[in-house]
Amino acid sequence: MRVVLRLTPTNEKCIALPQHYNHLVQSAIYSSISPSLSKFLHESGFLYGKRSFKLFTFSRLFGRYQLLGSKILFEDHIELWISSPIKKFIEDIANFILKRGYMMIGNDKLCVTEIIFPKEPNISQRVKIRMLSPVTVYSTLYTREGNKKTYYYSPYEKDFSRLINENAKKKFYVLEGKKLKSYMKISPIRVRECVSMYKRTVIKGWYGEFSLEGPITLIKCVYEAGLGAKNSQGFGMFEVI
Repeated sequence: MRVVLRLTPTNEKCIALPQHYNHLVQSAIYSSISPSLSKFLHESGFLYGKRSFKLFTFSRLFGRYQLLGSKILFEDHIELWISSPIKKFIEDIANFILKRGYMMIGNDKLCVTEIIFPKEPNISQRVKIRMLSPVTVYSTLYTREGNKKTYYYSPYEKDFSRLINENAKKKFYVLEGKKLKSYMKISPIRVRECVSMYKRTVIKGWYGEFSLEGPITLIKCVYEAGLGAKNSQGFGMFEVI
């Protein structure tokens, strides 16, 4: 399930945010759901072994903007897409914002002028997708000295598709309690690298268009929950072209 929020500034003529604003949007989302659900996601989330999935993702902020130093200035309104397979999560956000009438992103108080629930696209066993926020997958490696190192994969490496598939199957299992044997393959069409900062952490992801091929149920799962890793930090949301 998805919701689209159209937001406008209440006082200033523009919306001023740091260029790397994912943590501010994530915080705004957590502040727009019930305290019990927020606490559950913060403290445990949906478990798969030692892994914890939050099972939501969100897009970049869309709107006319200009860059000014370390700031991004949106000229008038912005649009934020939020997605989750957990219906209560989306309902909580919509109901809370309808009652309050605004959303705080950082220090900006934004009036919610419209709330839209997009129609789910037709999903087949092979679809072409466009990223609404970068997709990323990674492994934690160790140097000879024993120090941890995060390695982010390129879509042109075989392990990129393998890790996307493994991640998707874990999310599906958490949601449905079933293991899938079939494979979901992702292939780059037109992509570009994007380097983001989440708080003080560098994250490498990829924008652009990909093809997804696999079981319809698995593709629907990542359509709602997000593709790849770090979904709740604003990575892996896509639209079906």
